[in-house]
Amino acid sequence: MQIILLEKVANVGALGEVVRVKDGYARNYLIPQRKAKRATAAALKEFEARRAEIEKTQAERLAAAQAVAGKLEGHTVHIRQRAGVDGRLFGSVTNADIAVELKKAGFETVEKAMVRLPEGPFKTTGEYAVEVHLHTDVNANVNVLVAGETV
Repeated sequence: MQIILLEKVANVGALGEVVRVKDGYARNYLIPQRKAKRATAAALKEFEARRAEIEKTQAERLAAAQAVAGKLEGHTVHIRQRAGVDGRLFGSVTNADIAVELKKAGFETVEKAMVRLPEGPFKTTGEYAVEVHLHTDVNANVNVLVAGETV
């Protein structure tokens, strides 16, 4: 399916490009998320008419993400979780737990899908480095300190 990208999408293309993607990816993800439109003649004409407005909106989003990343970079999140004497947690610390703590710290725009845990949830106490993906081009590194509470 041919689509017009309304914002930069990783591994697909940049704003305004007409690209071919699989039908399911376009119908189930890109179009509902308002990241793309079908590439029809009318849609192309409408896009060209609104191109400056769309580029301005994307630039504002990028600037906002960079501002949040500047504040967030190097921030330390403290999470207390029940743990045994050997440091293993009863349960785990997930990206949702980290996002909740970041919201408590005043970073309201951080959602759980933005917190990247490549090795999965944390199951032991310790200090971990976590990447927060704020925008296609903006990432911030956060330290997570998981402390145990003995029962």
